[in-house]
Amino acid sequence: MLRRVILTGLATVLVAAGGTAFAEIVSSQPSVTPSFNGPVYAVAYAGDTVYVGGDFTTASAGGKAQPRTRLAAFDARTGELRAWKPAVDANVRALAVEQGVVYAAGDFDTVNGEARDAVAGISAADGTVTALKHTVLGQPNAIAAGHGRIYLGGRITAVDGQPRTNLAAFTAADGALDAWAPTTDDTVNALAVTADRVYIGGSFHKTNDVRSTLRLAAVDPATGVLDKTFLPRPVSQVFALAAHTEGVYAALGGQGGRAVSYTRDGRSRWTRVFDGDAQAVTLLDDTVYVGGHFDKACTTTNNGTRGLCTDGSVVRGKLAAVDREGNLLAWAPQANGVAGTRQLAASPRLGSISAVGDFTLVGGVSRKRYVEFNGVAPRTESAGVATDHVAAYNFDTTIADGTFDDGSGHGHLLRTVTRHGAVPRMVPNGNGQALAFPATCTGGECPRLILQTGDTDDLNPKDRPLRYGAGVLLSPAETGRGENILQKGYSKGGGQYKLQVDGLSGKPSCGMSDKTGTTVYVARSRTSVADGKWHSLECRRTGPTLAIVVDDRLESVTAVPAALSVESHEPFTIGGKGVGQNNDQFHGTLDDVWIQIG
Repeated sequence: MLRRVILTGLATVLVAAGGTAFAEIVSSQPSVTPSFNGPVYAVAYAGDTVYVGGDFTTASAGGKAQPRTRLAAFDARTGELRAWKPAVDANVRALAVEQGVVYAAGDFDTVNGEARDAVAGISAADGTVTALKHTVLGQPNAIAAGHGRIYLGGRITAVDGQPRTNLAAFTAADGALDAWAPTTDDTVNALAVTADRVYIGGSFHKTNDVRSTLRLAAVDPATGVLDKTFLPRPVSQVFALAAHTEGVYAALGGQGGRAVSYTRDGRSRWTRVFDGDAQAVTLLDDTVYVGGHFDKACTTTNNGTRGLCTDGSVVRGKLAAVDREGNLLAWAPQANGVAGTRQLAASPRLGSISAVGDFTLVGGVSRKRYVEFNGVAPRTESAGVATDHVAAYNFDTTIADGTFDDGSGHGHLLRTVTRHGAVPRMVPNGNGQALAFPATCTGGECPRLILQTGDTDDLNPKDRPLRYGAGVLLSPAETGRGENILQKGYSKGGGQYKLQVDGLSGKPSCGMSDKTGTTVYVARSRTSVADGKWHSLECRRTGPTLAIVVDDRLESVTAVPAALSVESHEPFTIGGKGVGQNNDQFHGTLDDVWIQIG
């Protein structure tokens, strides 16, 4: 996929020429932080404090080792250990912080010598235990807070002698067992709480005895009733979840690992594949951070035996970052170890993320089992990609039938249409892949290939502001009389918008026509892009103007009627207007195709 780096100071948003915003990501250089003498399984932020849990007995900071028995807290800014030091007699596997209380779940029987079976509430101020005290039959793996409740997930059969099938909840106010009791038929590994859902991930096949809830489901946070509008299809067990207003990100294991973005109805926006399990995921601003025991990120969604990437890979040791469209970012701190990263947490307040696990080196420096990344570093992003897309395609992700995913989350899947033996050909580009179209050809039996999505009203801009574009690689030998990059509609019957390359000179142009007229208004570039190099092309319609931008350089502007409106019922196509003989076939390579309306 097409890449560039935009640099400017330490502002929280970077703006490229033309107004496209680029969110920043954390630095890949580790901060100065404490280290631990045993595995760290859990991490959580609360204000300026980081809490960690695991199977350690010593924490070292500033060159000094201090006793910390499976729980510790320290200053997120300086790394200095807090005085907080409750003692736990066995593994702490999960943490959540809410209203001044640190909630812990794991294999323990006591906290500070007091009986606390597998789940406990601990004061964030002084480390004393709260009234939360129960007998849990089984092993908790996940804990989360919200809606006045503390949610617990794992492999659980009962709490205080009352049946609970892998899920339970407690009232935050007094620690009492809550009536909330959805069920799964196998282990729960992850929980994520939103305003109207509790997302549940694991290795189960049924939730509340419903079969269509394989490995990932959503239930009501108050009643536990299954949300049947959420229907994802994860291909392997879910290890971690990070929820947001538009859906949920999931870290998966299996044959290699996967990070998957799901919409609120369970459709997959994008998938990133790794050569080992993805075990952790978190979200900071618009960047998704992934951790696991992988060493490489695959450049496509294909992998083979033991998870090995079959179509190429890039090094990503135990940690990786992905943007909201599914593009693999250049962020690569490189951690060591076998188990690698077990959990991630993010602090929007501090602009930081933390990773815990079994690693001892990160970026070539000693960071034993905990590392934090903060500061800001410019985000490497697809050239020209706008922020609120109605459609976006980076060609890195396909579903089972070879259809290309829509990274915008609007579900405009691209279907391949071919004639005369044409086949889609994927080629490496940056950290992912691009789509190469058929070579130039003369005659009536030339291979023809387009990508097409069905007509939907949200792809019609009407008279609203419109921006669309693509990354283009075109050589002088691949030009022709006219080659369509993307098109919605025709000059008659509803109007159109299109981006194309004109003639043998290889100069791109943007075109629009009105729903009731036949005039096509064209903004033409003065510069050829047929030079065998990647270029970003963008068309912008704002009120009475249509402009073409090449590599962030305004090439030309043409006037259009202020009331010009496109309301076409024709499908949206990429690479040509059809597969007939005069289809304006594109012959180069495309990546990062997008549309923004409004």
